[in-house]
Amino acid sequence: MNGFIGEFFGTMILIILGAGTGASINLNKTYAKGSNWTYVSVAWGMAVTMGVYVAGMLGSDGHLNPAVTIGFAAFGFFPWANVVPYLVGQFLGAFIGAAIVILQFYPHFKATPDEASGNSVGIFATRPAIKNPTFNFLSEVIATWAFIFVLLNLGDFTDGLKPFIVGMLIMIIGMGLGTTTGFALNPARDWGPRLAYAILPVPHRGSAEWSYAWVPMCGPIVGGLLAAGLQVMIK
Repeated sequence: MNGFIGEFFGTMILIILGAGTGASINLNKTYAKGSNWTYVSVAWGMAVTMGVYVAGMLGSDGHLNPAVTIGFAAFGFFPWANVVPYLVGQFLGAFIGAAIVILQFYPHFKATPDEASGNSVGIFATRPAIKNPTFNFLSEVIATWAFIFVLLNLGDFTDGLKPFIVGMLIMIIGMGLGTTTGFALNPARDWGPRLAYAILPVPHRGSAEWSYAWVPMCGPIVGGLLAAGLQVMIK
């Protein structure tokens, strides 16, 4: 199915583990409530690693991210014929992964009565530390550019221990660049879970903050295109 299965299950695992981390640190009466940014960065890095392993074993290239797929395809690193199956798998896998997190943490959502207590879209999607759309967009462009430029120079990043390198890359981007916007880097990782939070029966849910959602959609795609374009220029 041109990579759909691998991208679907790989992205689902990524979101189950990544958004699960968001629920763990935000919702009341979890053992990880209030954990720090290092915890978040490490957890998301390992979530990506495990997702890439699953995707690779199930027959895809382990993109898990429309910014990777579109950037690679635009400059000849990936066939356009496979773009739609990859994107559908990524967005659908992200949505289903978020739905599983809602089920897993349902009692904790019920125990967290409002956004002030931690029941917010930030469990699933990204939010800026300082809301400034221009700089928020640039933050996502820069962070995603760095991420995808390194990926392009890793070769087959589903091979051997390379998924761990990808995970470490996510960790250092999270620690070094991700503190401004929460390092979406990935439109599917943001929009699929954001939609799940918006439409599924989450107890006491707050706003899905769709007015901000263009940033984690557009910023990563631009960053991916810039990274792939630079790779073509310097090779």
